Amino acid sequence: MENTIALNTGAHMPLLGLGTYKMTDAQDTPRVIRDAFSMGYRLIDTASSYKNEDLVGQAMKDCSLKREDLFVTTKVWNTAQRIGNVEGAFERSLDRLGLDYVDLYMIHWPVAGCYIDTWHVLEDLYRSGRARAIGVCNFNEIQLTDLLEHSSVVPAVNQIEFHPLNNEDSLRLFCQKNGIVVQAYSPLARGAYLNREVLKKIAERHYRSVPQVGLRWLVQKGCSVIPKAAQLDRLLENTQIFDFTLDETEMATIDSLNENYHSANVPEDMQQSGM
Repeated sequence: MENTIALNTGAHMPLLGLGTYKMTDAQDTPRVIRDAFSMGYRLIDTASSYKNEDLVGQAMKDCSLKREDLFVTTKVWNTAQRIGNVEGAFERSLDRLGLDYVDLYMIHWPVAGCYIDTWHVLEDLYRSGRARAIGVCNFNEIQLTDLLEHSSVVPAVNQIEFHPLNNEDSLRLFCQKNGIVVQAYSPLARGAYLNREVLKKIAERHYRSVPQVGLRWLVQKGCSVIPKAAQLDRLLENTQIFDFTLDETEMATIDSLNENYHSANVPEDMQQSGM
């Protein structure tokens, strides 16, 4: 699997990765990750708040792949931002992962009054080489503009919920204009659009599944995708999105499905802060 996208650091990030949210079973999680590696996955996305960095680290240790062939992402949680312990949180993530560096370290949520200071710490981690790239998650245009005005390093990635029912094209275009790659989490909307007839018809024309069409739609927009999957057939199915193309009419049809639907929940502490 050689389909990658260039980051503003000069590094290349896989267009397809494995999301690990809520994957906390001590036996199952390493198995799923090892299965993913065997199918060609090289990007693994985790976070301190997922409580599975140690399991991700175990899976990497158990596999025969070289460290430089993997792309590992993790994130700093809101609490560490609020108490000003971002570097400590980063070191703990490295320890749990069993790594000397991560390929991408991200601000998980834009905590008001904190994210600029947090970003400055991430800039230091980037300069130290312990984070090969730094990015953000769940930032809108206003927050990104604020960040760009008060920083010296442009985020490499903005990870957001993006799928046919939550079309973030305006934000995507803003990011791409500023050299920021968009990465879509919950790209299958946790199954919310899988029974849409219009998507079924497009899938049938290409002899594909609806999830493959949804992922392909994002990839054609220049987005990286990190669907979560645990079963072998689903893991494999998600890799088979690079050998067909949606035409302009099909892309526009999928664009029209937007309902501003969010399948992921905003954390309670962010709701309280007016996110």
